[in-house]
Amino acid sequence: MKRIIMLTTSIILLISLCLPVGGAELKKAELDIQAKSAVLIDANTGMILYELNKDLPLPPASVTKVMTLLLIFEAINDGKLHYDDILTVSENASSMGGSQVYLEPGESMSVDELLKCVIIASANDAALTLAEHVTGSEEEFVSLMNIKARELGMNNTHFENVTGLDDDVINHLTTAYDIALMSKELIKYSKVSEYATIWMDTIRNGEFGLTNTNRLVRFYRGITGLKTGSTSKAGFCVSATAKRNGLELIAVIMGAESSDIRNACATKLLDYGFANYSIYQNAGKSLGKIKVLCGTSDNVEIRFDSYCSLVKKGAENKITYDFKIDECISAPVKSGTVVGYVNYYLDGEIIGKSDIYCIENIDKMSFWECFIRILENFILKR
Repeated sequence: MKRIIMLTTSIILLISLCLPVGGAELKKAELDIQAKSAVLIDANTGMILYELNKDLPLPPASVTKVMTLLLIFEAINDGKLHYDDILTVSENASSMGGSQVYLEPGESMSVDELLKCVIIASANDAALTLAEHVTGSEEEFVSLMNIKARELGMNNTHFENVTGLDDDVINHLTTAYDIALMSKELIKYSKVSEYATIWMDTIRNGEFGLTNTNRLVRFYRGITGLKTGSTSKAGFCVSATAKRNGLELIAVIMGAESSDIRNACATKLLDYGFANYSIYQNAGKSLGKIKVLCGTSDNVEIRFDSYCSLVKKGAENKITYDFKIDECISAPVKSGTVVGYVNYYLDGEIIGKSDIYCIENIDKMSFWECFIRILENFILKR
């Protein structure tokens, strides 16, 4: 009997060792995200890699400031605001509760320092000071926030303030997916990551310390940001961004029961993404020239732009591509005119394409220019 039991046990063990180990889908099922909603997307393509109630409207707490910051950085990009501008704190801004750096009415601080206060310490008073300077009032700024949300396709979002404080709001709601969309837009500004990865800093000439509310900055390899938030209504939320080997991910957690659970869930999502996916990239370049018919120049330079695609890990080495290019083009030629495509293949199937286009303007020859060209060719051939 003992021999039979040992033999049976050995067979079961051998079979279990030979069974195929579950791939990405099995790992996804085992994530056990303990939150009301969550989403993981690729920051380059926007592809959703994991979702849990991703379109469920919930209070976002201070993750609201992702949109606030997006509009601030747009103002800086447009020249309406500068890092070295000195702003004066209003009575309204100084009265904000929650996370703050205790700005006094009439106190002056640079945009650079105010941004540090918002991104590192989630300071509500600093966020409102910046917003009021851009539009003159919080109400006007919130209106811009909602307009921007619609532009980005954030279909389940409505903002009522710039901070995320939710004691006195009625319909200040967004979703995990909508947060991912605005985070994707915000991280296009490289300066954001510079601030968001600072663990500790100071303001007021070193007199007041700032500590990052996002503890993943200390403990997660490749972390680039982005924003945490918590209130009694919202629970614990985060939009966490990270980058490894060219792959940039955005993990959003909403409604976790504690900061530790929030951080653990964000870590699970990011780990899952980096373990199962890779980014394929092919840099754009010039492809030389093609012939131009009846143009003031006999040829025109062409090129294609860079291409990237999210694929399962290991598949990036299997991608091939080829060129389909017109042999010639008739004048006039405008820069940007498409003359072909780069087709990308995985296992024989097309997974994407990019345009091949002209990068010069070529005018069409006049009748007399054409006549002279023909005459010159006739003479040269004799």
